[in-house]
Amino acid sequence: MSFKKIQEQANLEWEQFTRSKPLRVLIGSATCGRAAGSMEVMQAFEDELNKRSLTAQTGVHEVGCLGMCYAEVLVELTGADGRRVLYEGVGPGFVPTLVESHLVEGNPLLDKAMAVMEGEDLEGVAHFSQLPNIQHQVRVVMRNCGVIDPARVNHYIARGGYSGMHRALSMTPDQVVSEMTASGLRGRGGAGFPTGVKWGFARKSPGDVKYVICNADEGDPGAFMDRSVLEGDPHAVLEGLLIAGYAIGASQGYVYCRAEYPLAIERLEEAIEQMREKGFLGERVMDSSFSFDIKIKKGAGAFVCGEETSLMQSIEGKRGMPRSRPPFPAVSGLFGRPTNINNVETLASVSAIMEKGAQWYQGFGTEKSRGTKTFALAGKINRTGLIEVPMGIPLRTIIEDIGGGVPGGKKFKAVQTGGPSGGCVPAQFMDLPVDYEHLAEVGSIMGSGGMIVIDEESCMVDVARYFLTFTENESCGKCVPCRMGTQHLLKTLTDITEGCATPEQIGTMRKVGDSMKKASLCGLGQTAPNPVLTTLRYFEDEYRAHMEDRKCPAGVCRALITFHIDPDTCTGCMACASACPVDAISGEKKKTHHIDQDLCIRCGSCRQACKFNAVVVN
Repeated sequence: MSFKKIQEQANLEWEQFTRSKPLRVLIGSATCGRAAGSMEVMQAFEDELNKRSLTAQTGVHEVGCLGMCYAEVLVELTGADGRRVLYEGVGPGFVPTLVESHLVEGNPLLDKAMAVMEGEDLEGVAHFSQLPNIQHQVRVVMRNCGVIDPARVNHYIARGGYSGMHRALSMTPDQVVSEMTASGLRGRGGAGFPTGVKWGFARKSPGDVKYVICNADEGDPGAFMDRSVLEGDPHAVLEGLLIAGYAIGASQGYVYCRAEYPLAIERLEEAIEQMREKGFLGERVMDSSFSFDIKIKKGAGAFVCGEETSLMQSIEGKRGMPRSRPPFPAVSGLFGRPTNINNVETLASVSAIMEKGAQWYQGFGTEKSRGTKTFALAGKINRTGLIEVPMGIPLRTIIEDIGGGVPGGKKFKAVQTGGPSGGCVPAQFMDLPVDYEHLAEVGSIMGSGGMIVIDEESCMVDVARYFLTFTENESCGKCVPCRMGTQHLLKTLTDITEGCATPEQIGTMRKVGDSMKKASLCGLGQTAPNPVLTTLRYFEDEYRAHMEDRKCPAGVCRALITFHIDPDTCTGCMACASACPVDAISGEKKKTHHIDQDLCIRCGSCRQACKFNAVVVN
């Protein structure tokens, strides 16, 4: 069947999806939505509609994640008047009211709605642009997330899907590589290497057998970009992998996805089967001379397997450990053959670029950092979730306008970018443009896109210790600088938080960190000291307070703090006593309470429970 005919069929199905029934219900059912109860909400809608004999008039559909994880479960309702209304925090108990008022009576509950759209515009989430966290976003990678049913390939095709591959097949592989180079796309997996240049190396490498790999081994704490894209729009990634295979001359692709992402793997398996049915995989893709197939490799969760040489070792059935380079994967990679590896976000961008052209993509971002970047916004931030913004956007815009600032009126202190191997960017750089160059200037990295916000009640020494605990545990141990360096830094950080270190150790930590950056075998070891080096660079006063004064200014490190109740502020509400897990707080109702220091384990539960700031830290 010709691609034009496939598009016509897809457009017909999309038309039925969007307009065949007067009423429509879209429920965000990615992992974040499901964790909040989206499947129970969907069942409640189906039961209520069946009870009211509205099933024939109403389409109930699963969609991917809109990115507003803080507001799950998200439900979009379209009534008979055509208005599309987005509701947040929907539970099964609220469903009968929504059906009665919005779908039956035609009266949307606007006071409970996040956003309302008038008219027929069905282009992505642009119709909800009045939402403050959407206003500054530009969606390329996430263009279909929350808009289409990810289990239906025709939805993807109707919105431009696989037209990028169709266009690529009308070009020579070298022309495709040139198009990608011209777009300015840089790898979104961490290093930011130009994608077109990387493809060019593999293209020029001699060999009859070549491989392309999608790196979906997302292991950073607080990161969920890859998972959300795979769950909400798997075909965008698979089409990008298909285009990469054609460009370098490969006939086999792999998606390396961690097994902890069962829904993402399910979506990938469905999508690959649909590609075969449409003639997009196998022999003579789209009736061309190009043949290609894709396999899924489930990772066991080792963080080091996100490093490309470790990942290839794992696919080969070996222990995931990095190897020395050169030779680089473009020359000798998987099974000793020329191999190209890109991550999920890069490949989702590829399919969009080939559809709309390099010049279109150049319209976003900065001169050296083109395009958009997804970030998993987490930590001490009001609006947690997944965002996609143009490169070069000020950090302040992300934190305050999109993220809604820090909860509880607390002060913003820093943001950790780039995952556990990234750096902490302090509040003094709130107006820093977020791109590869500017983040590097302040000692951090873009990484895959984790962004963890830290407030004034966080101890930067403890933050560094947390991330070193992770990297020390995930180090494969193959090279001495990483194996011993992470152990030494973690031991020193632990001593500092326990009041057992001296100021002289600050210089030693810097030396160890610098040695790791220069001598470690792979990116894990080379970047592991970043949390320590950047916190020392910008928060050395906190380190010295721990070492010299035996105090934790943020009131976090248990060995260096005590909790007391201010008698002038305490109202005797008993909230602190109820929260204490060891019954260390005594006092009668409406009278000042007291903390028994011999029983207190310094967990901070009383401080969090007190609404009157009566619990103080010394």
